[in-house]
Amino acid sequence: MATEAEIVRRIERIKVDLAHLGDLRPGSLSLQYNVCGNPNCRCKADPPQKHGPYYQLNYFRHGRSRTGLVHPEHLAQVRSQIQNYQKLKLLLDQWIDASIELDRLRRLGNPPAPRSRRTT
Repeated sequence: MATEAEIVRRIERIKVDLAHLGDLRPGSLSLQYNVCGNPNCRCKADPPQKHGPYYQLNYFRHGRSRTGLVHPEHLAQVRSQIQNYQKLKLLLDQWIDASIELDRLRRLGNPPAPRSRRTT
């Protein structure tokens, strides 16, 4: 079992890591290929040559599902933001787990004083 000092140091390291994350973005990227409505287009040929690839960002925020296209020149930046967001969620989970462990350790180390019984 970890000591109180070790848990506090772990929480402080998590806070430092959080401060250095950078830009954040929830979501995931997918690669999309499309078919247009032009009957003479290459996407209607046999075999079809679909339009694309297009990078699509999907995420859920403030109770709404959102979708947007990502231009190839922004792809590395968006991937980095998504990765930072995933790391944020992982660090927050670690912080919460450490805080619960710290609270449990403190409460077990300092049990509440017994209540006196009053007789009447």
